[in-house]
Amino acid sequence: MIGRILDIAQDKRHLSLERGFLVVHADGQEQGRVALDDIAAVIISGHGITHSSNLLAALAERAVPFVLCGNNHHPVGVLWATEGNYRQSGRMDAQLTAGKPMQKRLWQQVVRSKLHMQATVLECVGAPSAPLLHLSEKVRSGDPENIEAQGARTYWTLLFGEEFRRNRDAPGINTLLNYGYTVLRSATARAVMSSGLHPGLGLHHCNALNAMRLVDDLMEPFRPLIDLRVHALTKSNRDILDPPNKKALADVLYHDIPSEAGVTPVMASISRLTNSLVQAYEGSGKTLELPCHAIEPMWLQALASFE
Repeated sequence: MIGRILDIAQDKRHLSLERGFLVVHADGQEQGRVALDDIAAVIISGHGITHSSNLLAALAERAVPFVLCGNNHHPVGVLWATEGNYRQSGRMDAQLTAGKPMQKRLWQQVVRSKLHMQATVLECVGAPSAPLLHLSEKVRSGDPENIEAQGARTYWTLLFGEEFRRNRDAPGINTLLNYGYTVLRSATARAVMSSGLHPGLGLHHCNALNAMRLVDDLMEPFRPLIDLRVHALTKSNRDILDPPNKKALADVLYHDIPSEAGVTPVMASISRLTNSLVQAYEGSGKTLELPCHAIEPMWLQALASFE
């Protein structure tokens, strides 16, 4: 299902459950309601937000992530379902028993896909893409040379200039990136949970304090789409995280991109990726369904030429 990203950004709101709807109140007055079955994720970025336990339980039953944001809109906590799929236990067992060689091969596929997507983004903005394409050919199983990080250094400079540094605590471009990645992370978390996988059992990320390691692994190839939208916003002198810019970033999830199965929205493409990972773990597949390596810039022009 391709649902709505619900961002609660105003302060002192109360969220409750009423007959299958998430209802928002302020000062005792209803401000709006959304059907639970239409929600893909709830992001809490305002201050003084309260909510009922019945609502959280209903969201968890539908595998809808409830994301709590801290400073600069970086997620600090996510409520996730303990039973996101009827075959969840078996799939988690398959995750736990997956061998290192398999994990490394899958991570190699993810890194190559990310580098190809970064190259396409650079081509969209008129920057040279050859350096990223050249690096993608060097990625070996497990990426032992950390080609991903090498690509990132080149990529950020070509996309945002020599002075740019990716810093979660910095304002401007970084704040827009933080929010865009939070939206993307929420959608990826839902896809992971709905597939019956454990979000903490990653392919590559191994930070013991990160409970969403698999989510952070699988969202990597889609990050450049957020980067491209942020680039378009800043070129239009829209570098403040206001409601219109939040909507512009969230809309990236509904943008169509080509995949092995045809053209699908980004959100659906993420779900196809998590399902292909399940098949790899269960032995019925070896290749992840990632964004096409040969994706043409024309597919991303709507993100690059945002007005």
